Amino acid sequence: MHESSNVVSLKNRLAQVSIPFNALQDLPVDGLLRRIGNARVVMIGEASHGTSEFYAARALITRRLIERLHFDFVAIEGDWPDAAKVDHYVRDKKHKASEWRSFARFPEWMWRNDEVRVFVDWLRHWNLAQPGSYPRVGFHGLDLYSLYLSMEEVLSYLRTRDPALSKQTLARYQCLMPYRDDPATYARTALKPGFQGCENDVLAVLASLHENQRAFARDDGERLFDALQNANLVASAEEYYRTMFFSNANAWNLRDTHMFSTLENLLAHYGENSRGIVWAHNSHVGDSQATDMSHRGEYNIGHLARARYGDGLFSIGFGTHQGTVMAANDWGERGEVMIVNPSLPGSYEKTFHDSGLQRALVPLRRGDDELRHLLHHRRLQRAIGVIYRPATERQSHYYHASLPAQFDEYIWFDESRAVTPLAVKSLARLPDTYPFGL
Repeated sequence: MHESSNVVSLKNRLAQVSIPFNALQDLPVDGLLRRIGNARVVMIGEASHGTSEFYAARALITRRLIERLHFDFVAIEGDWPDAAKVDHYVRDKKHKASEWRSFARFPEWMWRNDEVRVFVDWLRHWNLAQPGSYPRVGFHGLDLYSLYLSMEEVLSYLRTRDPALSKQTLARYQCLMPYRDDPATYARTALKPGFQGCENDVLAVLASLHENQRAFARDDGERLFDALQNANLVASAEEYYRTMFFSNANAWNLRDTHMFSTLENLLAHYGENSRGIVWAHNSHVGDSQATDMSHRGEYNIGHLARARYGDGLFSIGFGTHQGTVMAANDWGERGEVMIVNPSLPGSYEKTFHDSGLQRALVPLRRGDDELRHLLHHRRLQRAIGVIYRPATERQSHYYHASLPAQFDEYIWFDESRAVTPLAVKSLARLPDTYPFGL
């Protein structure tokens, strides 16, 4: 069967107007920075949570955004207290860091890998090399899965600021303590008639912090901000778990709304002209309105940010045809290097592969009008999270999307490889202050 003229035209146009590069270090960042321009928020995606090229390219772009365009912080699809330990390290904060190991829970390879380690080390070096009055670039988490760690952080903060309020907060948080080992139990309990949830208790803690905000801020505004973000996370996580079994769309929307709210809080905290970089999966940063998600009543941080910032948001997606990925067979299982199936016919990934492109940048917002038109029709697009199920590839990992409506730029790697989790031997040589310690 002959290919349609539209498919042939698309492959040819892709080959003509895409910007190829030979190796990662040759990624043409200068042109990308010009296309980003004055955007206040740059969201950089990934088509999986375990692909080395996505992490390394994202780190390279982020370095240039910090060096040349003076972005103020990086915010990742990770939990606030975990990222706070990294932030403590890269900004060389003077107060004592938390005791736990950063990103030590499933899926630990998502952030505890060599690709992230290299960036974290660079960011610390960059910050320490700046003049004393120059603001240091922060590293923060947007997600809401650290319910109990965040509770501990709020309590730890209040013990040193207001012991009486700390005791009152502990009493309020006791409502959630029976579910500590398995927060999903709270969700199942919420389905029972007569369930009395913990919503009022956790909201009261948040309100009490806001009521004392002016007095607490006189001591240390940074630590107060951290405590407020943890209290916000507890409130969002309580609602997330309490309602997670009512509908999948509700749980997804609550999570991305929390991530967007955290981003907004960070921009406000860093100041009126601050600029932020977001690292998250394509399914979070690409505008959900351009995907099947909109039909299910779901929206994401990319859609919320587009509505809020318009052209002040610049989003970058990634794709690959085949290779390897670090993933698990099911939630909570050990991560392993898995072979990524070649992309399916009818998908964007297969179209890019058939164009002959090995590695390329594809400008979409400020790119070729003919290419945008040819790409606009919705096609299959692959998304691999921390779970990969090759046996059910179509059902588990593909959805329909319109690439130019989803992203402002697309970065293509025809073949890719898995991230490298941090080895125990390399961790053993690191200082005690290192956030990814043993």
